[in-house]
Amino acid sequence: MSAPILATENLGVRYGSFVALQDVTLRIRENSVHSIIGPNGAGKTTLFHALTGRIAPSAGRISLGGQDITRTADHERVRLGLARSFQVTSLFPTLSVRENLRLAAQGKTPWQALAPWRRAEANRPALAMAEAMLERLDLARVALRAAGELSHGQQRRLEVGMAMAAAPKVILLDEPTSGMGIDDIAAMRALIRDLGRDHTVLFIEHNMGIVMNISDTVTVMRAGRVLVEGPPAQVRDDPEVRRAYLGNMITGDLTQAPTAKAPEAKAPEAKAPEAKAPEAKAPEA
Repeated sequence: MSAPILATENLGVRYGSFVALQDVTLRIRENSVHSIIGPNGAGKTTLFHALTGRIAPSAGRISLGGQDITRTADHERVRLGLARSFQVTSLFPTLSVRENLRLAAQGKTPWQALAPWRRAEANRPALAMAEAMLERLDLARVALRAAGELSHGQQRRLEVGMAMAAAPKVILLDEPTSGMGIDDIAAMRALIRDLGRDHTVLFIEHNMGIVMNISDTVTVMRAGRVLVEGPPAQVRDDPEVRRAYLGNMITGDLTQAPTAKAPEAKAPEAKAPEAKAPEAKAPEA
């Protein structure tokens, strides 16, 4: 088996006496789609913070492409090939879609990002990357529109494209379908699946339909630990996962079985008033 592109070994994070992550060991394969699921408070976002260098782990090791990055600064991790999109959309809302992508491509190299005296047209590789991303994201028709004017689903796709524009080795996506409508979810699902062809994708998601239909590997977390990891079918059928997290909502195609309806209570039938016998009158004197 080939070496993982991203890996953790007994990773731990503590906030004082509170243990947010404990003994988390992951092996993320190159050019795969790997999802992280679990209930709120399971440690999913804390794991992403530790992987990207936003917080320092209290124990364990992180490696990217075989290189130890446990104590590497967050901006250096970006340069080494780690990119992330957040749960809350983060764009340049007044700049065009094309400019957002161009800046993301240009920003991979710090000296290029901090060269305002150079004309944008001079950076041909960044421009070429922006054009390629527009096509792949299906955003070419809105290339000149300000990013803040896009629909929520389009903004989320643009943010993923900005992560891709830096040509990373691994893309981390935090709830990429959050707040989306049905049509936008389908487009994002197709995009993430497509990314697995030439990128490594690690994503947090609560939409079990997406997780089970596009993931190569699923890791289930609970209380800061890895509960179960494996292919979607294995995770879906694991009794411990069902008890701890999924319950009965997960089936082969993620469609819920109809729940049995309780018998309807019938209103009591109104009774006709009983006829009273006429009172016998005493004979008049």
